[in-house]
Amino acid sequence: MRRVALWVTYEGTHFSGYQVQPNGRTIQEEIEKALSKIHKGEHIRIFSSGRTDAGVHARGQVVHFDSALTIPLSRWPKAINACLPDDIRIIEASYVSEEFHSRYEAIKKEYHYRVLLNQEGDVFRRNLTHHVTYPVSIVRMQKAAELLIGKHDFSSFCAANTGVKDKVRTLYNVSIVSERDELVFKVVGNGFLYNMVRIIVGTLLEIGAGKREVNDLSKVLQAKDRTLAGQTAPGSGLFLWKVSYEYSIFSDLY
Repeated sequence: MRRVALWVTYEGTHFSGYQVQPNGRTIQEEIEKALSKIHKGEHIRIFSSGRTDAGVHARGQVVHFDSALTIPLSRWPKAINACLPDDIRIIEASYVSEEFHSRYEAIKKEYHYRVLLNQEGDVFRRNLTHHVTYPVSIVRMQKAAELLIGKHDFSSFCAANTGVKDKVRTLYNVSIVSERDELVFKVVGNGFLYNMVRIIVGTLLEIGAGKREVNDLSKVLQAKDRTLAGQTAPGSGLFLWKVSYEYSIFSDLY
């Protein structure tokens, strides 16, 4: 029995999220179905670095599973992809120690959120960005974003229906980059709460539009009250970009 880690990418538009659900297409279900075919009907459970919500995408999701098969490492992606739909791709596979866990050993995660800034929108990017028609100030948003860096209780930036009690997380970087007619919000931290990145982006956009003052973000953070933060930005613009571990699992491209 060997433990296999997979670098997984997916376009989340037509999924109800990562985790298996009674009703709804999910990433976990599709990958487990593919592995079951390869393992002659045996159910193979996968474990991920974390869940993503409906409509959210991933460039760098990591999952692991145990297998008794002796497939050469380089052939795992091809074998699994042959059984997967086109909106999920396995980029690379790696044999890891039997103690490795894709979630519990992750030390850092990076999310990107893409915002399209124009009046008309773009039919080719409508599922991959959040379309905003009003002007926003990058300077104002970046100043506010810097107030989030560090170790804080992010209760104000967490969906109210979560069951997580410890809402303290550390953000290492929050930056906003302009790429032609898009803004890319890059958020790096040791962990994230339910809807945390989307609420941060929604609040920063309100600051960028002048609906809130820059220093309001400190007050919202200290209040630990979700009702004081901005709207939750849509899932379409969010990408799980990268998950980091103490040692490199995949190629440098990851």
